[in-house]
Amino acid sequence: MATRIPPQSTPVPPAGALAETVQVDGSAGFGARAVQPPTVHVTLDQAAVPNTSDQALWVAIRNRTDAIGFDRYSAFIQRLLCTPSESGAASCGGSTGVDGTPLDAADIGSPSIESQVQDLASRPSIYGVDAYQLLKLATQAFLLFEGGVGIDPPRFGTPANPQAPEQDEIPGEASRLGRPVTYAQARNELNEYLKTEIGTVGGKGLLYLKRIVDALIPVDQRDAGSPFCERTLRNRLRCPALIELIFCYWLEQGYLVQTLNAVALRFQNSRRGSNDPLANLALDPIRPLTNLLWGYVQDRDRLSVARRSLEYLYAYGLELDGKAVAGLHPVESRANFIEAFHNLLYRAAEFYRADAITTVRADGFPLLQALKEVHLVMAEGDNNQVDELKRSARIEMLTMQWLLARPEMREFLRGRVMVPYREAWMGQVDTMKRLQGGPQASITHFRELADSGEKILLAVRYGDWIAVNDQSQALNWARYWKPEIQAYLHAYYAVAGVDLAAEMTDTQRSHDRYLQPAAHLRQRLFGPAPRVPAATLAFDDELAAAPLDYTRPATGPRALPRPRRGL
Repeated sequence: MATRIPPQSTPVPPAGALAETVQVDGSAGFGARAVQPPTVHVTLDQAAVPNTSDQALWVAIRNRTDAIGFDRYSAFIQRLLCTPSESGAASCGGSTGVDGTPLDAADIGSPSIESQVQDLASRPSIYGVDAYQLLKLATQAFLLFEGGVGIDPPRFGTPANPQAPEQDEIPGEASRLGRPVTYAQARNELNEYLKTEIGTVGGKGLLYLKRIVDALIPVDQRDAGSPFCERTLRNRLRCPALIELIFCYWLEQGYLVQTLNAVALRFQNSRRGSNDPLANLALDPIRPLTNLLWGYVQDRDRLSVARRSLEYLYAYGLELDGKAVAGLHPVESRANFIEAFHNLLYRAAEFYRADAITTVRADGFPLLQALKEVHLVMAEGDNNQVDELKRSARIEMLTMQWLLARPEMREFLRGRVMVPYREAWMGQVDTMKRLQGGPQASITHFRELADSGEKILLAVRYGDWIAVNDQSQALNWARYWKPEIQAYLHAYYAVAGVDLAAEMTDTQRSHDRYLQPAAHLRQRLFGPAPRVPAATLAFDDELAAAPLDYTRPATGPRALPRPRRGL
């Protein structure tokens, strides 16, 4: 008697597994094995580069340069001078008292800022320069508290999470570093980088500055807090201000200084020509701008345009062009800076083109050598008054921006409201630039050159590039600062009409690449043959803010140097 075998169900295998099938004739056992190939996703990505310790310094540079931006400064002034009890806490640098306790911004000065604000508010009327001097003091306090080498959540402007700001992710760092990082993590990494010892120099400090100290200063003169002893200044070694003078250079080329100078002249009822575009300026004495402008005009301690121009030449070899700076005789000029810096930007653009091809491992050694060259050129100009002058220049330009952003100024100059300016003072500068016959490029591009150029050069100046032989650091540098480098390349093309990222196959392009930016601005404004536009205003150098006069070509010792051709 035949035994009937009951049917067996065959389980359905998962996708990608070997399928077990039953014979077609129904006999027991396994049948043929049907293979289903698995789905494989293949992608190509950029070549991985190991992390390097100096990335923490770049996070600090970006954090601190953003912290001293105009919007944060404006919020700081509002809180400190209008509600002084809500002023911010201390940060890096000289923001601790003699006993080591943290200072508050309102404690700065003698008497303190808070007591001076209360004194002004209690007066029946405010006369003289007290209000403007207090604004300058508050601006100095702002740079003191927000400058230096550190990583902190924003204290002014857009606040961080008030519950746990240290655990907040730093905006934008995940895309730059390839990993999310919180404020606490970034600060720990920065501390590890700063405490690295070179030779016998210990404690926190930038590797580049430690190398200088280790080579030049005896061991017993390396640690002191008093500026009168024959020792180092501890804060200059451990917590230098992350400020570059190129920021002020580009704002000056964009007519920031000239704008407020023209308003100050008209404020003194000085007519500039028969058709003065500011003839209808009439600021009411009821609101505070009149009192602040009076203090601005009376302030004779401001830097002159000649002093700033000499420092631009000494630090970067960058020239201003105009009557107020004609006939200057700098002791030396960093004539090779433009070539070295623009070559670095070109090498970075070249690296980006190669790095975008995922089947190619881009070579980072040409970029590394360009970084070393710019680092050395900048180090040669880091002497004499540059540290104090760049602080003073930034204080003055922050103050100018704040004055131009006042409602009274916006009511009179009335910038074009449909233009999406990033900061409140920019529309007024563009309006005056058009009235004065200045460069046609928007102040937005000049401001982008200032901001991006400062961050790029800070990362070059304070990096220990002379000791680097690993291309990984150069590759990480290029990838981290890619947004700033590309923004600088675009803004420079918009302002000067020169594409620094273009292939250098044309001799004329190579010549234009290393020409002074002032020469490009003059040529774009007036063409090859200089002429005098009717709207050009003459400025009084006594106010220490004379404009750039593009109608007068450079002569004598200020003649533009003939650039070297090619790389």
